[in-house]
Amino acid sequence: MSDPVLELVGVSRHYREGDARLDILVEVDFSLVPGQTVALIAPSGAGKSTLLHIAGLLERPDAGEVKINNAPTSTMSDDARTKLRRNSIGFVYQFHHLLPEFTALENVALPQTINGLDRAEARRRAKDLLDYLRLGPRALHRPGELSGGEQQRVAIARAVANAPALLLADEPTGNLDPRTAEHVFATLMTLARASGLAALVATHNLELANQMDRRVTLRDGRIVEMD
Repeated sequence: MSDPVLELVGVSRHYREGDARLDILVEVDFSLVPGQTVALIAPSGAGKSTLLHIAGLLERPDAGEVKINNAPTSTMSDDARTKLRRNSIGFVYQFHHLLPEFTALENVALPQTINGLDRAEARRRAKDLLDYLRLGPRALHRPGELSGGEQQRVAIARAVANAPALLLADEPTGNLDPRTAEHVFATLMTLARASGLAALVATHNLELANQMDRRVTLRDGRIVEMD
């Protein structure tokens, strides 16, 4: 089996509310290999977003280790974590967070130019991605001129523009009607499997979750595999 893209080892996270301590994650162990898609299914407040933030290096755990492509991150500087996150991790959220003044093409090209790619090459790669996601005819439209499903597919294209090894998605179809959700989800899965991308997707949609390779939940702060 391939080495994990993402590995959590004994990860714990708690918060304080006055004198009370809330244990959100408790000694979590979890791994995700290239090309694997995993659904994270748990009720609101169970810690899904906290888990995704820690896996995506947006938040540090109180204990334990997060490894990205076998690289331990606990002792990395903030700058090193930012660089690793930019190069290796893509994020998709429930709301697309596209820049409204830019076209779909510019939204997808921007992360690549920030990463140092030549502007013309970034636009060419952005166009190829949008064509692959069947959004080529909408490339020069701004987000306000796109449907909800189109906006979310542009957000997916932006998330994978820098060819990350890991994709983290937090309720990516939560704002969409069932038919559009199915289409966006199918796009995400096709992209993951075609590129060898590892994907961890938090979702309440059991029908979509059942199409993924694995299903896990959070129970008493720990990750538990589901049948």
